Amino acid sequence: MLRRFASNWWLVGLRGLWAILFGLAAILWPTLTLGILIIMFGLYVIVDGIFTIALGIWGSKYQSNSWWMVFEGIVRIGIGLIAIIWPGLTSISLVILIAIWAIITGIIEIFLAIRLRKEIHNELILGLSGALSVLVGIILIAQPNVGALAVVFLIGFYAILFGILLIVFAVQMQRRKKSLDQLIQNV
Repeated sequence: MLRRFASNWWLVGLRGLWAILFGLAAILWPTLTLGILIIMFGLYVIVDGIFTIALGIWGSKYQSNSWWMVFEGIVRIGIGLIAIIWPGLTSISLVILIAIWAIITGIIEIFLAIRLRKEIHNELILGLSGALSVLVGIILIAQPNVGALAVVFLIGFYAILFGILLIVFAVQMQRRKKSLDQLIQNV
């Protein structure tokens, strides 16, 4: 396996470069990136719904209660169509779900910090992380469009970092290939 990576180090490097370019595009054009991601999500859910309906119909030969899969597929197709027709609603809904999760998590962390204050050290850190979660949740609910764009920026920065790491790995594999080639020549 090492030999395969070493021989094809340049493919790993190209993959890293592609990730960096995607990350830069996401950061430079966040609204466009968000729109494309939502459309891709919508298309994925529609196709997944079609497969689920097909599975439900073909599964009815073997199981009498497969109607629920047909219903699930129809719901998925509906969600996919909503995502494509109203992409703004989709992005805001996702951000609001994340915000609710952050608020609930934060409240639980604050409660645990208060509850465990006599049993653990540094309970203040747990309480502060809970307060931060609640604050982020409130900000996301107040400004869901900003939250959606923040997700795109996060994806962009992740892609750039991932791409850099892949390029570093490719350079290491190129060096490894040279040392493997020298070892083979000396044998």
